[in-house]
Amino acid sequence: MKVGVLVVAYNAESTLAAVLDRIPDATQLQLAEVLVQDDHSTDDTHGVAQEYHGNNPRFHLTVVRHPQNLGYGGNQKAGYTYAVNHGWDVVVLLHGDGQYAPEVMGEIIAPIVDGDADAVFGSRMMHRGQALKGGMPKYKYVGNRILSTTQNALTGLQLSEWHSGYRAYRVSALEQLPFVGNSDGFDFDTEIILQLAAAKMKIVEVPIPTYYGDEICHVNGLEYAKDVVIDTVRYRLGRSGFGSGRLGRVSEPYAFKPSPYSSHGRILQMVQGRPPLRILDVGCGPGWLAAALTEAGHTVVGVDIAEADGVRGRMSHFVQADLSQGIPDDVGDDFDLVIGADVIEHLADPAALLADMSSRVHAHGSIIASVPNISHWYPRFRIAAGRFDYDQRGVLDATHLRFFTRRRFLRVAEEAGLERVAHRHTGLPLDALGLSDHALVAGTVGRADRLLVKWWPTMFAYQFVYEFRPWRGGALRNDATR
Repeated sequence: MKVGVLVVAYNAESTLAAVLDRIPDATQLQLAEVLVQDDHSTDDTHGVAQEYHGNNPRFHLTVVRHPQNLGYGGNQKAGYTYAVNHGWDVVVLLHGDGQYAPEVMGEIIAPIVDGDADAVFGSRMMHRGQALKGGMPKYKYVGNRILSTTQNALTGLQLSEWHSGYRAYRVSALEQLPFVGNSDGFDFDTEIILQLAAAKMKIVEVPIPTYYGDEICHVNGLEYAKDVVIDTVRYRLGRSGFGSGRLGRVSEPYAFKPSPYSSHGRILQMVQGRPPLRILDVGCGPGWLAAALTEAGHTVVGVDIAEADGVRGRMSHFVQADLSQGIPDDVGDDFDLVIGADVIEHLADPAALLADMSSRVHAHGSIIASVPNISHWYPRFRIAAGRFDYDQRGVLDATHLRFFTRRRFLRVAEEAGLERVAHRHTGLPLDALGLSDHALVAGTVGRADRLLVKWWPTMFAYQFVYEFRPWRGGALRNDATR
């Protein structure tokens, strides 16, 4: 394998040569190239590197001086891009200030060369007490432990240390990560961990010695702690569908939301107690709602653009079709109930689909549809703060073609020839956040949120769930709007 070392150096003229000298001969034989990147130092780091290059034939040494300071993360971005473009298979990150021991580089490389890891992190915390014995200041040790414990709790990882800068990566793994968009600061290392976790890549830790000398620390500890916690929270939210997915993302299809206060829960409540119905589930997805309805004694036909694994076993009949072209004729008609759970916002012409759904029910049938509320406080806050962007899921789902306030939703239904029969509203998506089973959250935040939804639905309802029937004449009900 083509193994390369990226040496990030900033004001390292007094330590750089010694760091390179300390790379063991046995490890040196594995190295195809050593890339020293001077991040526009104010001392003679570049001159020292050039002199070492001219006088020492041990390595295929490449020396680069950035014309401006890129920052710790920016320096790594440039180095990893170099590794990708020059066909490296493995890249080892080594600091030019001597804080990390080149003597154990072979142990850092080995798990990737052996095919056992996509990334290897040197950890100063694997052997209890060694970090303090190696000179790590106690305040840094305590901060490291608090941050690592917090980040493990938020992500579900079990790393002994998140904050070591001694690492190796499989370059083909780096190619799959959007690392170029990461921070230029010191939290770049945390963002890489989060992206590896989101991509389900294998991380291995190996113990490394701790060394603190007279190097100058360029890290603002409080600023760094704030940045890495924010990054980790963004990852946690990303795994729940919020955000663009750069740090944490959702790879699974929309899940079943069984909470009684979710859209699926509200629909099941609206159907509860009715005799067995013949139901059409439009935009059924993986079919979890259909499965719950089937278990309740109803006969369900589902239609969606993609056939999810196992969907046919969750309902009586499944039809694959593009709903933007309308509901296909082979789905049938004369249904007791047609459900469109979180689907019409994905279409360019929601009224047309609602009208098509209406045509599929018999004279006494009805339609239940749910849509996200664009006037919910979350998108309002994002817009007011000047931070509007799309999410992977939820109200601001990037796949939504239409956004609805309650007034607009009801107007579209009216245009489709429907009149309102009943409605339920949903609160915060605790299911999606993985918090619906958390007693404290569900019992306090959930209860408060439900009271707010009841008091001011257009501000606090996360989704609107309405039952309609084809208009038969007479005035439509005029719900109060706030």
